[in-house]
Amino acid sequence: MQESCTTLSRRSFLGGTAAALAASSLMPGRLRADDAQPNSVFGGVQIGVITYSYRSLPGSAENLLDYITRCGISSVELMGGPAEQFARAYMNSEEGRDSSDPMAGFKALRKRYNDAGVNIHIVKFGNIGNAGMPDEQIDYYFEVAKALGACGITREVSEEAAKRLGPIADRHEILIGFHNHTQIDANTYDGPILSYGDYLAINLDIGHYVAGTNEPSLPQIEKHKDRILSLHLKDRRKNNGPNTPFGEGDTDIVPVLQYMKEQQLKFPADIELEYPIPAGSDAVQEVTRCVEYCRAALT
Repeated sequence: MQESCTTLSRRSFLGGTAAALAASSLMPGRLRADDAQPNSVFGGVQIGVITYSYRSLPGSAENLLDYITRCGISSVELMGGPAEQFARAYMNSEEGRDSSDPMAGFKALRKRYNDAGVNIHIVKFGNIGNAGMPDEQIDYYFEVAKALGACGITREVSEEAAKRLGPIADRHEILIGFHNHTQIDANTYDGPILSYGDYLAINLDIGHYVAGTNEPSLPQIEKHKDRILSLHLKDRRKNNGPNTPFGEGDTDIVPVLQYMKEQQLKFPADIELEYPIPAGSDAVQEVTRCVEYCRAALT
């Protein structure tokens, strides 16, 4: 398992190691029959997945863990909804009813994932910091991230949210990663959005970036590598074109992964399955194909 990134210092984050990986003796790639746990670290690069990729399948936290391990993946960006559903069910169970810890359900979920060889490196609460959200709700989301062992929370790009979340993220020492769609341009992260707190960071979706700017994403990674929480990997065509299977679009996935390997960058690169699933396949099979594409690029 990788080190819990909540224990890492701000200095190590600025050094590009916000999600530093522990060495593993498992062979990378899809699980073999004799493998106890998955490992999707290839050439030192952590390939993960956002659980949104499995939205076409039943979506409980237990279901998602099954899909993740079947794909041979060892690190995940977990959508907040399934995590909260699991925690509520746990607290209503015989075991949870006797707990005085309000985060006990999330800690139980973390243990279940960790025991299966999966690290929850990010939890996504897309509305955190929105106007009108009480401070108590924001603090709750940060406490959930800590209980899950996550080093960051992701949400959409918003300068107003950054102003509000910056001091709170610094206090909790949990990163906020701002995710982009095609509204991004080459200067988005050069502006003030990251200036409102030391724990504000970037969740760079390289497929959306290429589709929206018609430019490769690698220069953004080179420029901002010390402020990146994670990447989203998808392949899209330029000019706001469609999502495609990996290798069929214009996104510079291979150069990005090879740069991460060469530079020993330790933030995760998370697959986000958005292209149409072919007839006869399913999300588990398609994510597995994406994992194998990344493995081939890195080994």
